[in-house]
Amino acid sequence: MATNISLRMMAILAVLVVFLVQGTLGELICEHLSHDTCAFAVSSAGKRCVLEKHVKRSGEEAYTCKTSEIEADKLNDYVETEQCIQACGLERKSLGISSDSLLESAFRQKLCSTQCYKSCPNVIDLFFNLAAGEGVFLPKLCEAQEGNARRGMAELRSSGTVAPGPVQLVKLQATPDRVAPAYAPN
Repeated sequence: MATNISLRMMAILAVLVVFLVQGTLGELICEHLSHDTCAFAVSSAGKRCVLEKHVKRSGEEAYTCKTSEIEADKLNDYVETEQCIQACGLERKSLGISSDSLLESAFRQKLCSTQCYKSCPNVIDLFFNLAAGEGVFLPKLCEAQEGNARRGMAELRSSGTVAPGPVQLVKLQATPDRVAPAYAPN
């Protein structure tokens, strides 16, 4: 009977150890990802992974995956699928996290496509937040992509604020001893 109880205890202990080890080993840690899976991944802590390139003293390029301070919305333990990488016009070896690609018409076209926008929530969450950081609402930018894309990009480049033009045109005329403003004729 004592042997039977100790066998049960050992079985329970073994099951607990398996679950604890599985939980520990199952964590997605950016620093453990390869350069082929790093970009657009989200760690177990919900932080976005970022691929960085370093040049060694030998001149050889080396890639490392780091955890950024950027949090993903309601997402963790996630490596972006190859289908979304293709549908959204992304590259696996994208370095860093930047809104610069939003300035490219071809990229916006893929990002705003139904295949990407409706099927790739991780990518859309990332670029929604990047666009918001520039003062642009991504759904409006995608709407503009369908219609007048230049207007949407003017908004993005200026962070939504356009500086007013000059009230009155001024010409500078040089005289031998000084420079004086000359107002444009009305």
